[in-house]
Amino acid sequence: MATLEQLTQEIAETTALFNKLRDEKSDPALLDETKKRLGELKRSQAQMKNAAAGAGGKEAKKKEKERLLLKTAKGTRDYGPSEMFCREHVESIVKDCFTTFGGSQLDTPVFERKDILTDKYGEDSKLIFDLMDQGGEQLSLRYDHTVPLSRYLAMNYMNIPQSKVWQVGKVYRRDNPVMSKGRMREFSQADFDISGTWDPMIPDAEILSLLCTILTRLDVGDFTVKMNNRKILDGIFEVCGVPSEKIRSISSAVDKLDKLPWAEVKKEMCEEKGLDPAVADKIGEYVKLRGGQELLEALQTNRTLTSNKRAKEGLDEMSILFSLLNAYGIVDKISFDLSLARGLDYYTGLIYEAVVAASAPPGMDANALASAESSCAQSSSKPKKKPAKNPKTVDGVVEEDEEIDESSVGIGSIAAGGRYDNLVSSLLAAQSGEGKKSYVIPCVGVSIGLDRIFAILYPKWQEKRYRQKATFAYVMAAGDGLLTERVKLVSELRQAGIKTDFLAKSKPKLPAQFLAGERDEVPFAIILGQDELQQGFVTVKEQRWEVVDGVKSKIKTAEDERGKLVERAKLAEYLKSSQIFQDWNAGVLS
Repeated sequence: MATLEQLTQEIAETTALFNKLRDEKSDPALLDETKKRLGELKRSQAQMKNAAAGAGGKEAKKKEKERLLLKTAKGTRDYGPSEMFCREHVESIVKDCFTTFGGSQLDTPVFERKDILTDKYGEDSKLIFDLMDQGGEQLSLRYDHTVPLSRYLAMNYMNIPQSKVWQVGKVYRRDNPVMSKGRMREFSQADFDISGTWDPMIPDAEILSLLCTILTRLDVGDFTVKMNNRKILDGIFEVCGVPSEKIRSISSAVDKLDKLPWAEVKKEMCEEKGLDPAVADKIGEYVKLRGGQELLEALQTNRTLTSNKRAKEGLDEMSILFSLLNAYGIVDKISFDLSLARGLDYYTGLIYEAVVAASAPPGMDANALASAESSCAQSSSKPKKKPAKNPKTVDGVVEEDEEIDESSVGIGSIAAGGRYDNLVSSLLAAQSGEGKKSYVIPCVGVSIGLDRIFAILYPKWQEKRYRQKATFAYVMAAGDGLLTERVKLVSELRQAGIKTDFLAKSKPKLPAQFLAGERDEVPFAIILGQDELQQGFVTVKEQRWEVVDGVKSKIKTAEDERGKLVERAKLAEYLKSSQIFQDWNAGVLS
């Protein structure tokens, strides 16, 4: 057994090795293995020191009280009531569009068996959150909804030959977060997927139409859906001379062209991934191209490209797609962008992502995300890192991830997806054993980043001073409190489908009740008086607000102050017939 002195020496040597590997940007697997070994050595050292300290030292340590740090885990956050009201509004629109397009809801667990998620995400596999061994199963938090859906389809493939399914829920990635831009370690995604064999490109066009419908209804501002085809991109790599084993890694580098200038992308391809500079230059001639149907027509006349079988197949698919996009009336929202690659390994055909002005990093022209100009013209916008305020270091090794300078990062794409025809069959093949044929279920889908959309919309909500609650009526009493009568009326209105509240006091003063209702900007104040109730009436006051110079205040008119007598028995009908009730049910905010 090693002595304490020997352990200390080995820790110093392993620390030096770890720092060297990190500086040289060595293989991530080797880096993780070295870091794991370093952790084991330090735990052994700590155990040995504790044993040497004796029982007296242990008792003293137990008595020590550490201060509790009240904070959310890194990359996560709480959402208050006003924020959740905005988020629920976004989610309700997304779900309504999902059902409008014929989707059925699905729900899958937030964690999966680790072997289900393995080898599905390319270079991003390092971002998967692994869990401790639980009951003999190695588990991981889900990285997205696509692989869990594919696992579900593989388990039920005989009963689901064709489907349109959607799910909304949290996913997890061990990435460096940029909280203000909606880029977190725990975040919400809304997915819609079409599975099964259909006629070419019809499901693909349907998904793009759905995406444009959602973003238009959410009023995210001007947006562009960039699209490409993995078959075309792989064909470009092949005709340019990229070795087959490097295609996926080179694809990941090209996908960074919306964040980095061509010079830096080329540097990564050549210096980090070993690509011949001449091959990189050939790739650059293609991936700088952006446009619409005219770009497709130009590529179809390129004999070098069309001589490649995969590229030709991709170009034919895009030709069908453009005709459908014209029929859907959304072709003006589309940019055919040959730099779009999408880093995930499971995509096989059409790929796309939606961007807005806020998607671009500061310092980069937002229009470059969809324009035909060369990426070389853009300034470098690689996310800047800054040292953590209080980085935790142990023997020279930084334990905490470096913080990202939020001012140097854009929101990124707000939705993305594509076709993944082989993912379900690969799971079935893995279940059956290598070399066995499996049932093929082609799929295409889209993932919408709800947190990134929230990061765009919530500041607009605050600027417009939208309400933060959906309460529609506030029941009050003048005089003796009339608690029983208030409760009865509140219950009746709620049963009639009207969101209603009241002040939970037996004999509240009328000004206090008005103040409570106005705090939530409730449109209707319902006032109960003893005399009016005996005659079968209640007083209804409509309350309205306006924003002037950024300040929201209640509008006061003589009519509103007096109120209106309404028959108690017809109160629910009266409120439902109001324009503001109909507007709220239609999703019109105020």
